[in-house]
Amino acid sequence: MREKVILAWSGGKDSALALYEILQNENYEVMALLTTVTSDYDRISMHGVRRTLLEMQAESLGLPLEKVLITAKTSNEQYEAAMREVLTKYKNAGVSAVVFGDIFLEDLKKYREGNLAKIGMKGLFPLWKKDTTKLAHTFIDLGFKTIIACVDTNFLDKIFVGRTFNKEFLAELPANIDPCGENGEFHSFVYDGPIFKKRIAHDIGEVVLRENRFYYCDLIPYD
Repeated sequence: MREKVILAWSGGKDSALALYEILQNENYEVMALLTTVTSDYDRISMHGVRRTLLEMQAESLGLPLEKVLITAKTSNEQYEAAMREVLTKYKNAGVSAVVFGDIFLEDLKKYREGNLAKIGMKGLFPLWKKDTTKLAHTFIDLGFKTIIACVDTNFLDKIFVGRTFNKEFLAELPANIDPCGENGEFHSFVYDGPIFKKRIAHDIGEVVLRENRFYYCDLIPYD
């Protein structure tokens, strides 16, 4: 019997590649995608992508979507409580683990594992400690299509937001920037690839600056 898992889905490339990897493993059955949505904006937390596009992703992937709703002012304690409630529901339904797309941030991995351990679950990290340059190129070579939805101007210039994540993009990244944006340099939206049944149709909207730091490229869904 395959082990039941859910996958922490941000809508971006690392979670997409983690999902691709876990789907290749016959030991696991993915029961749902788990995404945090900021209700004030009706968008994926951190990435700023519209909830409608998130739902289109899940439909194209053929997986149920579990949305954890938070507000812009939600404290870390409130976030953990909301997440714990949802995860407990899945644990009671036979799900034993949560899959993450983390690559090398040790503190984040320990934080996730610690919170899961409190409710008797574990974390799975299929991309852990893999070379990020190789991962980025593998992702592109597999045929995934991705756009940069957000950049942190503490690391990257505005010119990188709204760009396609391809080999030209990687070649133009400053040397101090991780190719997978693992340090939070940029966030992405995956709209096509080998695990999708159909492309997520969208237009590119305006670019806006939030918190005097993050540039977001608004992505507008269409049929």
